[in-house]
Amino acid sequence: MNLELTKAEEKVMKILWSIQRGLIRDVVSKYEEPKPAYTTVATIIKILEKKGFVGRKPIANSFEYHPLIEKNEYTTGFMRSFVKNYFSNSYKNLVSELSSNEELSTEEMEELILYFKDKIDNKKE
Repeated sequence: MNLELTKAEEKVMKILWSIQRGLIRDVVSKYEEPKPAYTTVATIIKILEKKGFVGRKPIANSFEYHPLIEKNEYTTGFMRSFVKNYFSNSYKNLVSELSSNEELSTEEMEELILYFKDKIDNKKE
């Protein structure tokens, strides 16, 4: 499964993850103003169906849509792909880039150090 989504597809998925299931009009109603056209959201959902992200169930004369992939599954796959494509498949390179460009504060770096120390300690047990 291709785990890369466009911004528009990702927005629809975020809405579906939050509501779990709904009709197209339910998805449209969750957008902030200006809301996209119903047909635009319908097209995006159709694309997401083809990509295997969204399933549907007939309801009266319409369809109820639901995510087929969990948000954390998407996030993990996206991050793996991002690190592979932009940081030579190295999380160390990612963190190095963030810290060298001052994207991480000293406090955030200290939190990461403590986080990884805890993870290392748990793996040693």
